[in-house]
Amino acid sequence: MIINSFGRLESCGGLASWSRRLLLRKAREEKWNHFFMGDHFEKGQHSLLNEGEENEMEIFGYRTQGCRKTLCLAGSIFSFGILPLVFYWRPAWHVWANCVPCSLQEADVVLLRTTDEFQTYSRKKVMWIHLSSLNSELGVTPDHPVITDEEYIINRAIRKPDLKVRCIKVQKIRYVWNNLEGQFQKIGCLEDWLSSAKIHLKFGSGLTKEEQEIRRLICGPNTIDVEITPIWKLLIKEVLNPFYIFQLFSVCLWFSEDYKEYAFAIIIMSIMSIALTVYDLREQSVKLHRLVESHNSITVSVCRRKAGVQELESRFLVPGDLLVLTGNKVQMPCDAILIDGNCVVDEGMLTGESIPVTKTPLPKTESSEPWKTQSEADYKRHVLFCGTEIIQAKGACSGTVKAVVLQTGFNTAKGDLVRSILYPKPMNFKLYRDAIMFLLCLVGTATIGMIYTLCVYVLSGEPPEEVVKKALDVITIAVPPALPAALTTGIIYAQRRLKKRGIFCISPQRINVCGQINLVCFDKTGTLTRDGLDLWGVVPCDRSGFQEIHSFASGRSLPWGPLCAAMASCHSLILLDGTIQGDPLDLKMFEATTWEMAISGDDFHITGVPAHAMVVKPCKTASQVPVEGIAILHQFPFSSALQRMTVIAQEMGGDRLAFMKGAPERVASFCQPETVPTSFVSELQSYTTQGFRVIALAYKKLEMDHHSTALTRDKVESDLIFLGLLILENQLKDETKPVLEELISARIRTVMVTGDNLQTAITVARKSGMVSENQKVILIEANETTGSSSASISWKLVEERKQISYRNQDNYINIREDISDNDREGGYHFALSGKSFQVISQHFSSLLPKILINGTIFARMSPGQKSSLVEEFQKLDYFVGMCGDGANDCGALKMAHVGISLSEQEASVASPFTSKTPNIECVPHLIKEGRAALVTSFCMFKYMALYSMIQYVGVLLLYWETNSLSNYQFLFQDLAITTLIGITMNLNGAYPKLVPFRPAGRLISPPLLLSVIFNILLSLAMHIVGFILVQRQPWYSMEMHSVCTLQNENISKLNISPTAPEKIGSNGVFASFENTTIWFLGTINCIIVALIFSKGKPFRQPIYTNYIFVLVLVLQLSVCLFILFADIPELYRRLDLLCTPVLWRVYIIIMLSSNFIVSLVVEEAIIENRALWMTFKRCFGYQSKSQYRIWQRALAKDPSWPLLNKTSYSDMPGCGRGVSYSNPVFESNEEQL
Repeated sequence: MIINSFGRLESCGGLASWSRRLLLRKAREEKWNHFFMGDHFEKGQHSLLNEGEENEMEIFGYRTQGCRKTLCLAGSIFSFGILPLVFYWRPAWHVWANCVPCSLQEADVVLLRTTDEFQTYSRKKVMWIHLSSLNSELGVTPDHPVITDEEYIINRAIRKPDLKVRCIKVQKIRYVWNNLEGQFQKIGCLEDWLSSAKIHLKFGSGLTKEEQEIRRLICGPNTIDVEITPIWKLLIKEVLNPFYIFQLFSVCLWFSEDYKEYAFAIIIMSIMSIALTVYDLREQSVKLHRLVESHNSITVSVCRRKAGVQELESRFLVPGDLLVLTGNKVQMPCDAILIDGNCVVDEGMLTGESIPVTKTPLPKTESSEPWKTQSEADYKRHVLFCGTEIIQAKGACSGTVKAVVLQTGFNTAKGDLVRSILYPKPMNFKLYRDAIMFLLCLVGTATIGMIYTLCVYVLSGEPPEEVVKKALDVITIAVPPALPAALTTGIIYAQRRLKKRGIFCISPQRINVCGQINLVCFDKTGTLTRDGLDLWGVVPCDRSGFQEIHSFASGRSLPWGPLCAAMASCHSLILLDGTIQGDPLDLKMFEATTWEMAISGDDFHITGVPAHAMVVKPCKTASQVPVEGIAILHQFPFSSALQRMTVIAQEMGGDRLAFMKGAPERVASFCQPETVPTSFVSELQSYTTQGFRVIALAYKKLEMDHHSTALTRDKVESDLIFLGLLILENQLKDETKPVLEELISARIRTVMVTGDNLQTAITVARKSGMVSENQKVILIEANETTGSSSASISWKLVEERKQISYRNQDNYINIREDISDNDREGGYHFALSGKSFQVISQHFSSLLPKILINGTIFARMSPGQKSSLVEEFQKLDYFVGMCGDGANDCGALKMAHVGISLSEQEASVASPFTSKTPNIECVPHLIKEGRAALVTSFCMFKYMALYSMIQYVGVLLLYWETNSLSNYQFLFQDLAITTLIGITMNLNGAYPKLVPFRPAGRLISPPLLLSVIFNILLSLAMHIVGFILVQRQPWYSMEMHSVCTLQNENISKLNISPTAPEKIGSNGVFASFENTTIWFLGTINCIIVALIFSKGKPFRQPIYTNYIFVLVLVLQLSVCLFILFADIPELYRRLDLLCTPVLWRVYIIIMLSSNFIVSLVVEEAIIENRALWMTFKRCFGYQSKSQYRIWQRALAKDPSWPLLNKTSYSDMPGCGRGVSYSNPVFESNEEQL
């Protein structure tokens, strides 16, 4: 261990493992590249697509070669279609077999490889777009000014003089070849480098007809086309699954052996399984098609340069077109930048929150910086997103609202949402990797059996076709074709149980992942707390300080003054169809004033006030209000990045004023210092520590000689006069505290990720039980590099009150100087803001994992920061759940292993789980069902492994005598026993209590492996004992096919008369005493194993609650015992059994009972004995290799951690970026739509 002066403890093994991972990944990439593509790439053969983005891919150039293509065609014919099937499963092999590497510029085929841990390959053909048709129609020639201007990607993509464009289409996005830069680039959106001035200048008056046509051809239509996939396509895709191909092979083999009954049973099960899957995929396809259908048929007004405004269908829009927005309730068919006028938009489709949002025009600044970075506020306030609804469009001086098309088709916000559903991020879950290894082990076992079979049957002189059939039979016995179907039933049952609880799932494979969740992130507002805010009161202030709180519960109206005017006018509410709509906070604040809202008419004439302005007026009953009303002239909308909003308003017959509302710390920083009360910090703290949400208000008078739209935000937001604090109450939901207590008692970490104030978040965390009474909260503050000062980070204990200068402090927290040993023992939690999280990520990345281990409260987090936080937790090997109401949580919901949306808005379709009940009760339910489903999967794996091995051992023993089981014997075991057990074993529900440990997440965990291996050996021993003992019985004769006697005849008096061997059964299998013994042992053992492996507590309901399964086992055992003890010759003849003495049948029961008792004792006393395994772990010094466990152990040994009352700088030794850490984040073989 290394402990440096900074208190930075590093586990050498942990850090070395991170370095090794990076080196191994590079080495692996180099090995593959060397193996398939030589020592190095050809010049220009390799590049990156979407570099630095979430969907980054490597791209390789290839050229089809005629001779290779011919050879592959011949191979396809001679392999009877097996080669094309392999190419279908492995697209990279198809490219490597048919093509030779070349530069991307010459390539006619490209191979794409994802840069994540999955390294998934896909193959795309390079297509050509011909612009020559424009020559005859519009006279567009290679030297036309529109073509020669190479400032834009579109023009750089045109190859001259033949006017052609090379392109590829990847996941619905079109990429064109940039001839100047020599790479494929995304098309269908405006370039990011464009400045605000350039956008206004180039696109402010529209595109010419030639520009529109060229862009239309190259960018493609502005449509989000999700075709309803034809049933035959879905059918073929499903049938070509490797599992069904194996089933087809099995069925063909069984038909050749006249084993028709089970073959038909498997065919029927497969048809049902395929039909259900195809139906489900078809339904999803139809649902998604309907979701986007209306988007493609909207009529819009477009302004064309020199041709005026024209009406056209939205599918003809191109990036750069100038939209003219008229009327209300308009659906946006693309992403567009607002350049003139104001809009009020419903963005519920994107955020999951149907609150009107005000959009302002992109300002005309002279700066050459890219338009997205020119403003300190979020650039999105200027963007109208595709799929959102324009509730209200208001023109400025020109009277029209104009917007420049930014992105079209699948490049848009809605297109991106749809693509995230069509192409979900693959999920890497160890269970599915282990399942492949499990199947490979069975294939290996089958191979050994095949070799054994070939040796035995060849030496016995059997005909070659019989030898081949018997050898192939071993594969279908060792690898059970019913395994995937049995596993699927468990997931289907779990999905059905979740549906009954109002939890809907669009990604069933994730249910198993829910069983591994050990950390859940919660949004606060609307998730932990109630949606609505109640206005508790307002605290006015004057020069002397804060006055007595005005409570609205008393029914008294607020006296007239600047504070009342601010509450009446500083909001983004709108009047729509006579109803006031907007943010709930704004609505509560405005309603408290009892004022009214109206739109000014044409007869409204006040200097500097536009017609049809929003006007707020005191109600008729209000007294002593000296103004008729206030007109709202201009808004600087609220931005979560700026944490404030400002309006310019005009008193009728009075002054022009500016009002600001926002986070208290931000508002105070814009006010004149002498107007902010000296008790500001303590007053604010007294309310935030009680969990209130606090908003500050301020104002100033403006000069009348400026037009309201000419004033910049910087000028308006300066030298304000502080007015007071608005106190709002945000209560916890009733279900929050019990649910969090249940999760914490189950040792599942709970984390709060909110956009609200840090102190409010800390208070809510304490009230909800996320932070218990005896635990301490340590505030971490990190500041960016400023001037000569490097980035800094400081730790302070939240406890006693301490005054902090409001100008330098973003959050006002009670600080205590030291931490006692008792406090350390009680545990601690870190709390930090989004700004601090960002600084730590950039400048203190080596500290980030240490902070995340105890980080519980993350406040003022932007949507992007929420996603980053989830990803950082995943890098520490946590299985992360994210629960949010959809508002600003979409990215994090998609990023988490398990995303649970409490919203039913369109945005929630990107989340794997959606709850109809809008509270967090769904989280423990989901984890319980996930654990039950996971344990069920393990039970099925174990049972199927034992069933196949029992049959495998029995058949191989009989092969020694060149004998086997008959078709009816196989049918009874496969259909009457195993299939029924496979269907009913999964019906156990989830156990109602969450226990403080998770089920194993891997098939190769020691207890599970030991259980399988022990039971296989036990079954093998029992079969061998039965096989040998039966041959040593005094009544045994190889030539005899019955020792059934008269009821009173003694076995010792039997007169055995030798007879010729008799062929029994339709397929020539010899009935024998070995066959009879092996069949009874194997069949009843399958029932015993099912009973032993069907786990109940602590993750599933006890076995006796699964009535159907218990009934099936009882019936199966009864039937088997009846067959064993019933002397019915016709029944024995049908099942190809021989009648044995009663005493031997008793021996069979004794062997099976011994097997059952030993297996049950070992399973309960050793395999399921968690305390015993924990003792083994301690004795052998086993420690978890999960990154968060490594860090926890390291930090527990560090006496200097957590750091307190210290400030460190990024230029100090050991405080920099340090060693980066990385691991595969996210796992499954989830089917794509």
